[in-house]
Amino acid sequence: MDLKGYFKRIGFSGLYDKADLDTLRTIHKLHVMTIPFENLSLHSGGKNTMDLKVIYEKIVCEHRGGWCCENNLLFSWVLKEMGYTFTTLGGKVFSRVKNDYSTMDCHLINMVEIEGKSYITDVSFGTSSQIWWPLEIIADKDQPQPPGVFRLLNDGDRWMLEITERKPLIQNESLANSRLAEKFGTHPMYSFSLTPRAVDHFLETSEYLQTSPESLFLLKSICSLQTPTGYRALIGWTYSEVTFNPEEDRDVYELRNIPDSEIEAILKDKFSVTLGKKVTAINKKDTAFGVLNLLV
Repeated sequence: MDLKGYFKRIGFSGLYDKADLDTLRTIHKLHVMTIPFENLSLHSGGKNTMDLKVIYEKIVCEHRGGWCCENNLLFSWVLKEMGYTFTTLGGKVFSRVKNDYSTMDCHLINMVEIEGKSYITDVSFGTSSQIWWPLEIIADKDQPQPPGVFRLLNDGDRWMLEITERKPLIQNESLANSRLAEKFGTHPMYSFSLTPRAVDHFLETSEYLQTSPESLFLLKSICSLQTPTGYRALIGWTYSEVTFNPEEDRDVYELRNIPDSEIEAILKDKFSVTLGKKVTAINKKDTAFGVLNLLV
C-alpha cells in the first residue's frame, strides 16, 4: 500500500509533511468528492471485507468506492501514515422507521486530535447527510456545511450527531409526491461514544450487514458521490442529481428512473465506477435502519 497512490486517487498534490487541520480538511473533502459511497459488490456477486489491503486494492487501484467499514478504515490508515493522532470509534445509526438508534455499532468513524481539539472524520455516510469537512467535537454548536447544518449533542458518555436539511425542490412532476417531499428539517444521524474500537469490533457488524434480510445494504443498491455543487446518487433504478441551494433554503432535485440497460453507463459516466460484473439493481423498503428511506 502506497500513500502516494491514495493521494493520486483523490487528486491531492499538496504538501503533507504537517498533520494540521487545513490538510485534514483538504483530504477529507477530496475523498468524498472522488470516492463513492457504494455497496455494489453485494449486488454483483461479491462480498465486502475488513482486510485493509483488499480495501486499498479495491478503492485505490480499481477505482471503486465502498461503505463506511471500507472508506473510513482506509481513511484511518491514511491518518496514521500522515502522522495524525486518531482513534477509531463505533457509531449507532438512527432509524427513522424505528425512531431509535441501532443496537450495534454499524458505522465506523475516526476521531482526530489536533492542537488540543478533537474532530470527527467521516468520509462514508453518503448522499444528503455526508459531511465535507471534519466536525469539531463540541456540544450544541451549529457547524454549517454545504449539505446542511450539523450539530453534536452530548448526553454523558454518548454523543449524537444531527443535521438540519433544507426543503427539497423536486423538478420532476412524476416524482414530486415521493417521500423526498418530506425530507427536510432536523433529524438525528448517529450516536457514538469515545471508546476506542479495533477492526475486530466491526467484523460481526460487517457480516450482519451483508447477510441479514433487514440490512439496508441488501435492500438497496447504492452509489453516491458528492459534487462541488451537491451530490449525485443511484439508488436502485433512481438516478438523482442534487444542487445545494442554501441561499434560498431549498435544494434542487433532478430525478429520473433508468432502465437496467443504462445502469452500467451511469455508473461509469457519473461515478467513474466500472464493475466488470453485472449489478442487479434493487430498492426495497427499508424496515430496520431507515437511513436512506426518504431518499427515493
